[in-house]
Amino acid sequence: MHLLLMLLAAVGACLGLLVATAASTDLAQLDVPSVLPALRRQKRDWIWNQMHIDEEKNTSLPHYVGKIKSSINRKNAKYLLRGESAEKVFRVNEDTGDVYAFERLDREKISEYQLVALIVDKDTKKNLESPSSFTIKVHDVNDNWPVFTHRLFNASVPEMSAVDTSVIRLTAVDADDPTVADHASVMYQVLKGDEYFAIDNSGLISTTTKNLDRETQAKYEIVVEARDAQGLRGESGTATVLVTLQDINDNFPIFTHTKYTFVVPEDIRVGSPLGSLFVEDPDEPQNRMTKYSIVQGEYRDTFTIETDASRNEGIIKPMKPLDYERIRQYSFTIEAMDPTINLRYPSTSVRNRARVIINITDVDEPPTFQQPFYHFQLPENMKKPLIGSVLAVDPDGARRSIGYSIRRTSDKGQFFRITKEGNIYNEKELDREVYPWYNLTVEAKELDSSGTSTGKESIVQVHIEILDKNDNAPEFAQPYNPKVCENAPRGKLVVQISATDKDITPRNVRFKFSLSSEDSNFTLVDNHDNTANITVKYGQFDRERTKVHHLPILISDNGMPSLTGTSTLAVTVCKCNERGEFTFCEEVAAQVGVSIQALVAIFLCILTITVITLLIFLRRRLRKQARAHGKNVPEIHEQLVTYDEEGGGEMDTTSYDVSVLNSVRHGGAKPPGLDARPSVYAQVQKPPRRTPPTAHGGPADMAAVIEVKKDEADHDGGGPPYDTLHIYGYEGSESIAESLSSLGTDSSDSDVDYDFLNDWGPRFKMLAELYGSEPREELVY
Repeated sequence: MHLLLMLLAAVGACLGLLVATAASTDLAQLDVPSVLPALRRQKRDWIWNQMHIDEEKNTSLPHYVGKIKSSINRKNAKYLLRGESAEKVFRVNEDTGDVYAFERLDREKISEYQLVALIVDKDTKKNLESPSSFTIKVHDVNDNWPVFTHRLFNASVPEMSAVDTSVIRLTAVDADDPTVADHASVMYQVLKGDEYFAIDNSGLISTTTKNLDRETQAKYEIVVEARDAQGLRGESGTATVLVTLQDINDNFPIFTHTKYTFVVPEDIRVGSPLGSLFVEDPDEPQNRMTKYSIVQGEYRDTFTIETDASRNEGIIKPMKPLDYERIRQYSFTIEAMDPTINLRYPSTSVRNRARVIINITDVDEPPTFQQPFYHFQLPENMKKPLIGSVLAVDPDGARRSIGYSIRRTSDKGQFFRITKEGNIYNEKELDREVYPWYNLTVEAKELDSSGTSTGKESIVQVHIEILDKNDNAPEFAQPYNPKVCENAPRGKLVVQISATDKDITPRNVRFKFSLSSEDSNFTLVDNHDNTANITVKYGQFDRERTKVHHLPILISDNGMPSLTGTSTLAVTVCKCNERGEFTFCEEVAAQVGVSIQALVAIFLCILTITVITLLIFLRRRLRKQARAHGKNVPEIHEQLVTYDEEGGGEMDTTSYDVSVLNSVRHGGAKPPGLDARPSVYAQVQKPPRRTPPTAHGGPADMAAVIEVKKDEADHDGGGPPYDTLHIYGYEGSESIAESLSSLGTDSSDSDVDYDFLNDWGPRFKMLAELYGSEPREELVY
């Protein structure tokens, strides 16, 4: 067919060339004068048949492919081939144009080859005709079998799937030309596993049975073969498929035992595990949803079974306290179910029930109170023979006796006591206004035959409520500090008062107010709503005569019995302006009450401070005596210092070298001859004392001594400065402060009046004498 088409195309091309040539000749004849010769060009054409060759020829090489030929017929012409496969795969006979293949061709590798044909002059190597491209096609031969993309496939499908459930699709590829009939068509066949699986012509594997049970067989191996329509097959045309069954929850749990027996003590805590139940479930862990329940027996409210999801176990826990003295053995039937199982799947479970027996063992238990707590009531301010009783018993068979006691931490004031029978009494009268409730902790201890505690004890809370009695008189609801103008008119409201009661105040409480005496400038008006108004009775108070009026007020309640209290209202009379505003009021002294306990505490504090002060004083005195006895006589030197000047200040650092004096004080080495010299003060000849004209001696004696000592010191060049004279009248050249001395402040021309110092008491008597204006005596030095 291809050859015919190529022939028709070649004939059409030749006819077209001939028509074109004729047309051009006619045009030339019409346009060119007849005297000129006609110019003609002859068209040359390649002449050959369509080339093709079969692949994988079994004949000997080379294989003839076809012939290329040009219309040029010269002896010096030769044929050439150009292209990627020229001279390698294909060659041409340069004289005849025959094309040969020198290799066996494989269409699956190269299906066609592109070449270029040339005809050239042998001598000049020039083209005698334009090059022409042509194609050599390789015809397909059914020489390939189908090949799978992989040799091994993995697939999965849920167990117990329905028939024709898809598993996996396989694909095999045939390299032959698919355009050639039956060369590339693939057919599949199951070689192994065809009793459970099948495959269609599209390569889809599906199930052929609905009883694929993972618990029976979890994996299946399928071998599939692929071949083409002509039956060509090979080793690479087979593949293996490993099918894994996915687990579903299709099996009921099965007890590992038909009977479970447990032994537990009676004092096991409620909610604590006492035993575990085990089941077998062939499903995978994610599909194990076992639920345990008690199906037979009367102890459903005594025990519960919880599921441990991680291990699929049933854990038995008590819901109530167990008592060996009441029930010694529990027996009931349990069932294990999985509510998530799809019932359309068949199940072979027959052992999903079991029997449970729980044996209780006796334990020496502590006493138990008959009530979880006790509540008693006691009227205040009275001793009751019996407040109430508590009772605890030994739950064990021994029935030991019980001893009672009150924990001191709950009764620090020791207001109560309890007898060995459990009777509670109060030792003191109790005041509800102090403590309205008392919460006691009562202990019950188990005693042996000798009365010794066995170590088993229990506690219970006892709440004692103190009942209220009307034993407190009413009083002011708050502190009042009323004020009134001295020129207040009659009927002026001073203050509105109200009352309160420390006792429990009922809703219908009524307080009555009245003045204990009508002999005052005030009147009281009861408002009958538990308040009263204090108003001015006559008006015009005399503030100079009485600045504060103390007004006793009687307040009565309507309790049983009725109590009356007296509260004093202190009304301050103030000065007021024309608008009635207070301008000056006397401060009312607060009434301070100190209890005996506070007085004792204050006394103890004062005593402690006194003792500490005495100890410090004695210690200092002993230290002074010790230092006085420890000194040597030569080390005691006089220090004559006058303070008429303030010293040399910060820059006065070159007065003298005190290192010698320090060395002498600290026991250092002394200059030679110092110990032999007598004291300068000892050489001073004191002048005789002269009797001054006044009763007291003046400072002249001391001045004479100082002058003598100064003269001796000035002429003594070799003696150490035992006696130093410091001048403090100057602060130094770098100091910004002036003189700090106060000796020069007493000047006669001062304009300050210091007579007020005489009013300050004895402590300032000396200052009053120094700075007073009155003549004062000379001070004795």
